[in-house]
Amino acid sequence: MNPEDTIAAICTPLGEGGLAVIRVSGSHSLAVTDRCFEPRGTLARKPSAAATHTVHYGRIHHQGRLADEVLLTVLRAPHSYTCEDTVEVSCHGGLLTARLVLEALLAAGARPAEPGEFTRRAFLNGRLDLAQAEAVADVIHARTELALTAAQEQLAGSLSKRIRQLRQDLLQVLAHVEAHIDFPDEDIAPDTREALLGRLRSAEAFMDELLRTAREGRLLRRGIRAALIGRTNAGKSSLLNALLGRDRAIVTATPGTTRDTIEETASIRGLPVVLIDTAGLREAGDAIEEEGIRRSQRALAEAELVLHVLDGSEPRDVRDEGWMERLADRPRIVVLNKSDLPGRAGLAAQAGLRVVETSCLTRVGIETLKDAIRETVWSGAIRAEMLEVTINARHQDALRRAREAVELTLAALERGESLELVAVDLHAAVRAVGEIVGETTTDDLLDSIFSQFCIGK
Repeated sequence: MNPEDTIAAICTPLGEGGLAVIRVSGSHSLAVTDRCFEPRGTLARKPSAAATHTVHYGRIHHQGRLADEVLLTVLRAPHSYTCEDTVEVSCHGGLLTARLVLEALLAAGARPAEPGEFTRRAFLNGRLDLAQAEAVADVIHARTELALTAAQEQLAGSLSKRIRQLRQDLLQVLAHVEAHIDFPDEDIAPDTREALLGRLRSAEAFMDELLRTAREGRLLRRGIRAALIGRTNAGKSSLLNALLGRDRAIVTATPGTTRDTIEETASIRGLPVVLIDTAGLREAGDAIEEEGIRRSQRALAEAELVLHVLDGSEPRDVRDEGWMERLADRPRIVVLNKSDLPGRAGLAAQAGLRVVETSCLTRVGIETLKDAIRETVWSGAIRAEMLEVTINARHQDALRRAREAVELTLAALERGESLELVAVDLHAAVRAVGEIVGETTTDDLLDSIFSQFCIGK
């Protein structure tokens, strides 16, 4: 990747639609679009002659023929997403039209953008820090309002502000330590040592607080996998449809209708939950059903939450009891379905066993089940301030390394060890914290982060 190149890419989803947007960014973006854009009307201008943040109507030509009529927006540096000269071309939606416009821009001197290259340039040019850049992808991929709120808070810099303050606190302690290294004849005064230890303990406590948000951050970004298991005809597919609010799975009175796993994501009390409908647990009647049951067992093994569906109108048998025992150590909710029918599958109270009665026909208990799912996977209330600082796996790794280094620093200071050794661990802590916002980084790290972005972002 050469940051001096002018790049172009389609920024809207491929397919039919009202509009498609092609973005061009780089020092030669105005000249590139000049070569293929024909302004139409008395106020329209070539990009190189246009003022920043103005829109111009005209035509894009490619190989001597019309590619499309477009609206062209000029955004001059540094007032653009990438902080570079940028042109955004809005053309008619449709795969062919957008591709023809892109081909015209590439023929005029741009090169295809790599995945995430626009956002990478925004980071390299100081428009965003690394945590904010990651939040751009989280905003795009958010599947619930809570996930979107958390991503928008990170994009706005809520997490970055706290991380920068943490790094500044560690740097101030490091400055005191290195000052005493430069003047070895002067010992650290007892009150100064206690002040430094106090700052380090505060930093350690703050990192612990952030690390506790890792699970919630993962849940908001990726969701939780919940497997619906049970005997055939217990109502698993009906329950899937009820939780989704639409008919996704085929439901019939014939046992064994579901032969394969079906996965769909539902927003349950603001949390993304990947619901996995599985084949009924019974002896397979043929090779197809045998494969379906094998996939169901694999989905169960990978699930983070089990919804064990029982037919509340039928007595439990040895298979139900066996699965109750097998799942005793798993996060689970027992769903007594078909509560609209006379019940015969009562459950004795058991410590830690959560039971919800539902009827997919009348929808009784469905909202209670949603509450139970949220309470099982997310302990406590979902507070607004919690959404401001939910960290991801990369942040978690960096904070863990920083915390370990601070812990070593604390121990060394308390034992009165050489300040040179103390400084080594403090430097490691500062570097690890700096990785989160990109104060300290490598090309390999940036490649890893931005390769996960879509092309055009």
